[in-house]
Amino acid sequence: MKVPLPKFKRKKAIFLRNQTATYQPYTMNQLVLGLPLPKTLIADAGYGSESNDVAMADEPFETLIPSHTFRQEQKRSFEKKRFHPYNWRYDETDDVYWCPNQRKVSFKRYTKRTDPYGYARDFKVYESESCEGCPFKPECTKARGNRQVHYNPVYEELKAKQHQKLKSEKGRTLYQKRKTDVESVFGHVKQNLGFRRLHLRGKESVHIEFELAALAHNLRKRATVDRRSKEPKNTNQHKNRENRIKRFSRFYVLRCFWDSPFHFNSRGALFFHTFRTFDR
Repeated sequence: MKVPLPKFKRKKAIFLRNQTATYQPYTMNQLVLGLPLPKTLIADAGYGSESNDVAMADEPFETLIPSHTFRQEQKRSFEKKRFHPYNWRYDETDDVYWCPNQRKVSFKRYTKRTDPYGYARDFKVYESESCEGCPFKPECTKARGNRQVHYNPVYEELKAKQHQKLKSEKGRTLYQKRKTDVESVFGHVKQNLGFRRLHLRGKESVHIEFELAALAHNLRKRATVDRRSKEPKNTNQHKNRENRIKRFSRFYVLRCFWDSPFHFNSRGALFFHTFRTFDR
């Protein structure tokens, strides 16, 4: 039974960051609290799994979630991996792969696997007719017997749909925003606010502690917006901002190397023996 969509203004996009088991609780929590669902849900490869892709197929919003192999498959070097089944010739009529040594890798049986979260996945098992005497076997497989290929048809189909959307112009533009909209927030909270670890224990206490950190981050953003809206329009505003950034960068570099041993060379230049990142 599909839960009706709450009558609120929907956000353009929601960005999630790790991990596989947190997606479905997030959507259920949105519905239970009566919060609006996004038009597009964007997450990193940590959310790429068959269970998530199946659950998202019936959701009333678009999704952009790469698999954990998406970036590798986009590289030119991936096409040169001759022993990867993705690069083998496949005969759909006979349901047969042909390995680099031109030997048949035929379908043998179905099997099931259960992930750590209890989700059962169906696999098709293909096995080479014979790897005996093959000069490529040491590079192709570490198995004592013949080379096997475990293929998940459900996940491969859903994964292909996600990758097709990610390769589109709209998908690339939206996914690039995730890097700036999400990662910059985590970087600010960890580096500038010093919130690097949780100090409380228990789910409820952890929720409260993190919400306080989120509240501090949001208040700082709100204060910055209010301050900038009251500042007079200045033609030199951009120049002044650059000067502030330069002053801050000098101060930050000094703080980075403050505790590191240093010396002057014969030309009077300052050198540091070690590089220490400021993480206080």
